[in-house]
Amino acid sequence: MKIQSSEFITSAVNPGGYPPGDLPEVAFVGRSNVGKSSLINKMLNRKGLARTSKTPGRTQLINFFRVNENFMMVDLPGYGYAKVPEEVRVRWGKMVEGYLKNRANLQGVFLLLDCRHVPTAQDKQMYQWLAHYGVPAVVVATKIDKLSNNQWAKQQGVIKRTLPLSPEHRLVPFSAETGRGREELLEVIAQWIAQATVPNP
Repeated sequence: MKIQSSEFITSAVNPGGYPPGDLPEVAFVGRSNVGKSSLINKMLNRKGLARTSKTPGRTQLINFFRVNENFMMVDLPGYGYAKVPEEVRVRWGKMVEGYLKNRANLQGVFLLLDCRHVPTAQDKQMYQWLAHYGVPAVVVATKIDKLSNNQWAKQQGVIKRTLPLSPEHRLVPFSAETGRGREELLEVIAQWIAQATVPNP
């Protein structure tokens, strides 16, 4: 897949704010500061299209980006940032779950993990939730440029055991710095879009 065009469409907190239409969607979910916005920018070759921040918890809305005029990338709020007030965490959780569970346009989800860390209880919960509801998913290990090949060889075993990763779910190392993993993720998106079943607008 080649990225020919991309643009920010809208932000939303509930279904009433989702963009109308029948374009298939792929979503990105993960802990705060795991690199969702940086990944999206790298995937689209657009610096700054998805806003990045060194302060965790800055993405508080569901952000929709139209790509190639034929599908959407969806940036979901990060979870697990301790300094966010409890009522905000609850609201974010309901927002994310509501989208993942009820959005008919959704074709697949990329679950992002920081390759340097052991998956958290919330990472495991999200992975199990996606598996339970049968949502097509790929686990993406971000910031892979921070590890040597030997370190990654050990760490991917930790990730696979901790989740634990099912045979049908692949684990893709990714770097927003070098672009490693970009083509593989684009291939996944192309497969999901080719198999898309979405409602009539």
